Amino acid sequence: MTIDAKKLKDRGNLDVLLHVPLSVTAELGTCHMSVAEVLKLGAGSIIELDRLAGGPVDLMVNNKLIARGEVVAVDENFGVRVTELISRPPINPNP
Repeated sequence: MTIDAKKLKDRGNLDVLLHVPLSVTAELGTCHMSVAEVLKLGAGSIIELDRLAGGPVDLMVNNKLIARGEVVAVDENFGVRVTELISRPPINPNP
Protein backbone atom coordinates (compact mmCIF):
# COMPACT_ATOMS: atom_id res chain seq x y z
CA MET A 1 0.00 0.00 0.00
CA THR A 2 1.40 3.39 -0.99
CA ILE A 3 0.58 6.78 0.50
CA ASP A 4 -0.24 9.54 -1.95
CA ALA A 5 1.54 12.67 -0.66
CA LYS A 6 -0.73 14.98 -2.70
CA LYS A 7 -3.87 13.50 -1.11
CA LEU A 8 -2.36 13.96 2.35
CA LYS A 9 -1.48 17.58 1.53
CA ASP A 10 -5.00 18.22 0.14
CA ARG A 11 -6.53 16.72 3.30
CA GLY A 12 -4.31 18.98 5.42
CA ASN A 13 -5.54 22.02 3.49
CA LEU A 14 -9.15 20.95 4.07
CA ASP A 15 -8.57 20.40 7.80
CA VAL A 16 -7.69 24.09 8.14
CA LEU A 17 -11.19 25.01 6.94
CA LEU A 18 -13.29 22.50 8.87
CA HIS A 19 -13.99 24.86 11.80
CA VAL A 20 -14.70 28.02 9.80
CA PRO A 21 -18.19 29.25 10.76
CA LEU A 22 -20.75 29.55 7.94
CA SER A 23 -24.12 31.27 7.82
CA VAL A 24 -26.89 28.73 7.14
CA THR A 25 -30.38 29.98 6.20
CA ALA A 26 -33.62 28.18 5.39
CA GLU A 27 -35.60 30.37 2.99
CA LEU A 28 -39.37 29.87 2.87
CA GLY A 29 -39.84 32.24 -0.04
CA THR A 30 -39.39 35.82 -1.17
CA CYS A 31 -41.44 38.79 -2.33
CA HIS A 32 -40.85 42.29 -3.59
CA MET A 33 -42.33 45.23 -1.72
CA SER A 34 -42.11 48.96 -2.09
CA VAL A 35 -40.87 51.16 0.74
CA ALA A 36 -44.47 52.33 1.27
CA GLU A 37 -45.67 48.72 1.64
CA VAL A 38 -42.92 47.93 4.14
CA LEU A 39 -43.78 51.02 6.19
CA LYS A 40 -47.41 49.83 6.42
CA LEU A 41 -46.40 46.51 8.04
CA GLY A 42 -47.49 45.95 11.60
CA ALA A 43 -48.35 43.21 14.05
CA GLY A 44 -50.66 40.75 12.29
CA SER A 45 -49.61 41.79 8.76
CA ILE A 46 -49.39 38.95 6.27
CA ILE A 47 -46.74 38.94 3.55
CA GLU A 48 -47.49 36.68 0.60
CA LEU A 49 -44.41 34.77 -0.55
CA ASP A 50 -43.62 33.29 -3.96
CA ARG A 51 -43.90 29.68 -2.71
CA LEU A 52 -46.82 27.36 -2.05
CA ALA A 53 -47.59 26.31 1.52
CA GLY A 54 -46.00 22.93 2.18
CA GLY A 55 -43.56 23.35 -0.71
CA PRO A 56 -39.82 22.89 -0.43
CA VAL A 57 -37.63 25.46 1.31
CA ASP A 58 -34.19 26.49 0.05
CA LEU A 59 -31.19 25.75 2.26
CA MET A 60 -28.56 28.44 1.74
CA VAL A 61 -24.97 28.47 2.99
CA ASN A 62 -23.38 31.93 2.83
CA ASN A 63 -26.19 32.97 0.43
CA LYS A 64 -25.43 30.06 -1.94
CA LEU A 65 -28.17 27.48 -2.62
CA ILE A 66 -26.88 24.04 -1.59
CA ALA A 67 -30.05 22.02 -0.96
CA ARG A 68 -33.84 21.95 -0.75
CA GLY A 69 -35.91 20.37 1.96
CA GLU A 70 -39.11 20.21 3.95
CA VAL A 71 -39.89 21.99 7.20
CA VAL A 72 -40.11 19.67 10.21
CA ALA A 73 -40.67 20.16 13.92
CA VAL A 74 -37.81 19.21 16.22
CA ASP A 75 -39.04 19.38 19.82
CA GLU A 76 -40.27 23.00 19.99
CA ASN A 77 -38.09 24.28 17.14
CA PHE A 78 -38.32 24.20 13.37
CA GLY A 79 -35.85 22.23 11.29
CA VAL A 80 -35.30 21.27 7.65
CA ARG A 81 -35.11 17.70 6.36
CA VAL A 82 -32.89 17.76 3.27
CA THR A 83 -34.68 16.17 0.32
CA GLU A 84 -32.47 17.34 -2.56
CA LEU A 85 -28.82 18.32 -2.82
CA ILE A 86 -28.05 20.89 -5.49
CA SER A 87 -25.35 19.69 -7.86
CA ARG A 88 -22.58 22.13 -8.48
CA PRO A 89 -20.76 22.68 -11.73
CA PRO A 90 -17.33 21.05 -11.97
CA ILE A 91 -14.45 23.19 -10.73
CA ASN A 92 -12.18 24.32 -13.56
CA PRO A 93 -8.60 24.21 -12.16
CA ASN A 94 -7.32 26.34 -15.06
CA PRO A 95 -9.66 29.34 -15.40
